[in-house]
This record gives sequence, structure tokens and C-alpha cells, in this order.
Amino acid sequence: MTGAEEITTAMSNIEELQRRITAALDRVAVGLENVSAAPAGADPEMVQALEDERTANAQLTERVRALKTKSDAEMAGLRTQVEESNARMAQLDVELQRVRRANAALSDACTALRDANAEGVGDAHLINKTMLVELEALRAARAADVAETSAILAALTPLVDAAAPKEESPDA
Repeated sequence: MTGAEEITTAMSNIEELQRRITAALDRVAVGLENVSAAPAGADPEMVQALEDERTANAQLTERVRALKTKSDAEMAGLRTQVEESNARMAQLDVELQRVRRANAALSDACTALRDANAEGVGDAHLINKTMLVELEALRAARAADVAETSAILAALTPLVDAAAPKEESPDA
């Protein structure tokens, strides 16, 4: 399962749980309203219990709202991380394709240079072309290494941050 699929599944699960909690709280509220329609001479303990339930219901509703807000913020953060990772992977793919093209061109240039040397014709143009192609291959390889390192660092940074002990301030 990819990161995006995991996020979608987690988000669906959270939304389903929020829907179920909200429905349950609505049923409790309806029940409390029905109970609150009790006669004027109702038991004071029953009235107090009813008020306590209303308070608890309001608190639970607020907690559900807070959890939904927090969940939405976390999901937005996860989406951003996935998009950044996808962008880094796309850049790495571009650089690897560049390396492959440069290596193919280098192979062709080396073959032409070997053929010219086998014929006893030392062609300065072929030597220069081969050196330029080799230089491009080295640049492409370096760019691919940088892109790969960037992707690895981006993946490891959150793990290292999470594992690092929290430093206490000297004023504490």
C-alpha cells in the first residue's frame, strides 16, 4: 500500500468514526430533550443528572470538533509530505534518465574512438567528443547522487527528529 493509499484509508476511517460519534451524540441530545420535557415537579436529582448529561454532551461534541480539526490539519501535513516526496522522486527519476542517456552517449563515443584507433586514425575531434560526453556523464551521475541524497535526507529527517531526545532549556 502506498503512502497516499494509507492516508486515504486513515482519513476514511477517521471520517467514519467522527460520523458515528456525531450520530451517537445527536441521539443522546434527542433523548435528553425528551427527558427535559419532564413535569415541573420532577425530582431535583433527575434534573441535575439531566443537566450533567447535557454538559457532558456539549463537551463531547466540542472534543469531536477539536479532533476533526486536528485530524484535518494532520492530513493536510501528510498530503504535503507525500507531494514533496513525489516531487523528489520525480526529480531523481529525471536525473537517472539523464545518467542513462549520458552513459549511452559515452558508450557510443568510446566505440567510435576505439574504431578510429584500430584503423590507426587518431581523430582529435573524437577524443574531444568522448571527453565532453564523459564529463556530461559525470555531471549527470553527480546530479543523480544529489537528488537521491535529498530524497533520503527528506525521508530520514522526520525519523531522526522524532527519535532525538527533547532538549531541556537551561531555565527549566
